Amino acid sequence: MPEYRITSIAKGLPATVPFVGPEAQERILEKAFAARIGANENVFGPSAKVTQVIAEMGAQAWKYGDPEFFELRRALAEHHGLGPEHIMVGEGIDGLFGYLVRLFVGPGNKVVTSAGAYPTFNFHVAGYGGELVTVPYRDDREDAEALIEAAKLHNPKLVYLANPDNPMGTWWQADVVEAMVDEIPDGSLLVLDEAYGEFAPDGVMPRIDPFDSRVLRFRTFSKAYGLAGIRVGYAIGEPELINEFNKIRNHFGLGCVAQAACIAALKDSQHLDNVIAKVEDARQRLYQIASDNGLDALASATNFVAIDCGRDGDFAKAVLDNLVAQGIFVRMPGVAPLNRCIRVSAGYPQDLALFAQALPKALEAAAR
Repeated sequence: MPEYRITSIAKGLPATVPFVGPEAQERILEKAFAARIGANENVFGPSAKVTQVIAEMGAQAWKYGDPEFFELRRALAEHHGLGPEHIMVGEGIDGLFGYLVRLFVGPGNKVVTSAGAYPTFNFHVAGYGGELVTVPYRDDREDAEALIEAAKLHNPKLVYLANPDNPMGTWWQADVVEAMVDEIPDGSLLVLDEAYGEFAPDGVMPRIDPFDSRVLRFRTFSKAYGLAGIRVGYAIGEPELINEFNKIRNHFGLGCVAQAACIAALKDSQHLDNVIAKVEDARQRLYQIASDNGLDALASATNFVAIDCGRDGDFAKAVLDNLVAQGIFVRMPGVAPLNRCIRVSAGYPQDLALFAQALPKALEAAAR
């Protein structure tokens, strides 16, 4: 049999998936999770208006979606008070990150990020042979100052920041992010991941000139809009920079059903407000559950809460494993010292009641 010839970069990479899905764990456990509160999904789901549009569009699923995303880009532009030329749409933020890295990063090119920050971005960088330069978190937040210092030292193609942050749920006020844009060195691009922006309190989302080519902002329909199963994200940026995506993207990456669903989601602001309120209630309940068990929870601007288990990563992993064994799906950060925490997504009251019942048992088992 002739030997197939993958790239030398691919040969040197491990075959891995950045996240182990709950479905894989259910197959191992041979049972379904009682509470699925680990993947930062919006369990409250899309609005009834969106599900109606999806049902109505089902008969048209034989059609490819508009490869220019014209109506969706126009709706997003109107939503943000911009022209459509400032918007690019793709297969979730993850898909857009893949295109971004393909555009900017080649073998040996440096990229700056935080140790423990969103791993899928790193996955793309490794896939194109880039070199990751990481800085540690400070006080459980991505260290904005250290990221800029590393950028000035290493002259990277890209500098990644999530605000609000995943996996810790922490955030920077808008003026800090705006200062980062001003200080980003020539030749570097600030990649601003705002996947959880709809959940952030006032004063967190920065005002950035949409003609500023030093920064690209990324948003998603997977979180607040409850459409993780649709996989649609978008980038906001300077028109020439946005147009670069047209050189390499999958032009039929979004089907007609997905595009119609997202347009409908943008129109239902009342549902979005209701979801944000439900997430806030769930966060407060998670704070209380942590306190009831003698644990500290980090204040969160997202739809999840990081709960400090009070020891090290091994202890937190034992807590997580026991929760999983009890049928409660949660996750945890992968890098010390962040991995002293478990991360619990907002859920329905019954989900959080199951978590509240399971957590003390998990803590007791982990302490043995």
